[in-house]
Amino acid sequence: MTSIKDSRKWIRQIERVVGQENCLSSPAELFIYATDGLPLDPQEPSLVVLPGCTEEVAEVVRICRSVGKSFVPRGAGTGLSGGAHPLNNDVVISCMRMAQVLEIDEINRFAVVQPGVVNADLSRAVEHLGLFYAPDPSSQQACTVGGNVAENSGGPHTLKYGTTTNHVLSLELVLPDGSVSRLGSASGFSPGYDLVGAFVGSEGTLGIVTEMTVRLTEIPEATETALVIFDDVPSACRLVGRIIQAGMVPAALEVVDQRTVAAVEASVYAAGLPLDAGAVLITELDGAECELPDQLDRIRELAIEEGAREVSVARDAEERAFFWRARKGAFGAMGRLAPDLYVHDAVVPRAHLPEVLEGICEIGDRYSLKLSNVFHAGDGNLHPNISFDRRDEDELARVLAAGREMLELCLKVGGVLTGEHGVGIEKRDYMGLLFSDKDLDAMMKLRDAFNPEGLCNPGKLIPTTRACMEANPKAHGYDAVPIR
Repeated sequence: MTSIKDSRKWIRQIERVVGQENCLSSPAELFIYATDGLPLDPQEPSLVVLPGCTEEVAEVVRICRSVGKSFVPRGAGTGLSGGAHPLNNDVVISCMRMAQVLEIDEINRFAVVQPGVVNADLSRAVEHLGLFYAPDPSSQQACTVGGNVAENSGGPHTLKYGTTTNHVLSLELVLPDGSVSRLGSASGFSPGYDLVGAFVGSEGTLGIVTEMTVRLTEIPEATETALVIFDDVPSACRLVGRIIQAGMVPAALEVVDQRTVAAVEASVYAAGLPLDAGAVLITELDGAECELPDQLDRIRELAIEEGAREVSVARDAEERAFFWRARKGAFGAMGRLAPDLYVHDAVVPRAHLPEVLEGICEIGDRYSLKLSNVFHAGDGNLHPNISFDRRDEDELARVLAAGREMLELCLKVGGVLTGEHGVGIEKRDYMGLLFSDKDLDAMMKLRDAFNPEGLCNPGKLIPTTRACMEANPKAHGYDAVPIR
């Protein structure tokens, strides 16, 4: 047991490394870091540290390790699965001060950035070169590239451009023992195992990324964005399947339902969508200018065949951005419906979208919940949004019960637990629904190869089972945290 005197000693050591002004310990400051974007089970950390460089991160980790103090890496805190929740009075290590674009290589099309660089800022920094950074989470105006690496974030344009892992070439990281290591190379090729691939999406359980080299993509010659208005969500989902079946791969195929439309149109994100629309499908094509007119005409034909009420094509870039306001601002607009929002993130095969959406709505109705749907229809990544008040214990219990049924429904048709938000604590105890004990054991062994003492972001991603405890005795101090 660390005494109060000893506690002050190691905190003073950290303050000498990063500066007293970069160590937050007052109740008001700690409250902010008690949760990320998942509004369940907030727990305050013992200390929040904001290092300014790789060397400071490494030294802070070494100090924490010397006193057996667990620590949690954190970016902007926009994550939606509880990956940045401090569960055991942990030290939160925030990388938000490390926010520089260190290098831009226009010829080889890559950028070297620190983890605190905001996602959208990176694209703005290279736009004058005719380049952009493709992964675009809906929170891209606030989320960081480092957080995106931890969660393997996606976004509306995942259908064509892939998730974060498809754009990370190399990483510099501080391992849980305080050593600094580099994985991969700027070329994207390196001998041996794909350790970059193992690290991206590991949710901060293998170490803390302090620098990354990411791929930049050429801005397409032309872009066309259309709004397709339907009376119901299943019709919009059927059109998505037909577009892909026709051999087209749009940059994005996004669906918002009627409740989402109503919330958006009553908010600062209003985009002039018809309030009586049962569903709106945002379709975006990009590529060579000569290719797009024929594709747009074909999509219009398919939409009419599926019963679309209207197809509107953006006249210019300004109107295109206006169309996207409805999608990008959807989660923010949900704040009008209730104090809290629980955003699910399961993925299903596209062919099952209509039946799964109908099933999800039935579950929401049966539990008397405020349910809305906005999702990446092109790659089957669903986001059922449940608006609720966590202070109401009965409503919270219904939210969690309905959430589990929704996940089980998605898995039943061959889906997976998450497409971009990660597992964190939200889906950690559901991992056994998808993976066998042998699968989970392999994941645990990979984690323990990097993090043998269990000090780096404990209690996340992998269920805390008896087997895990026996394989990692030093983790005995970390109890499973129930979703409540």
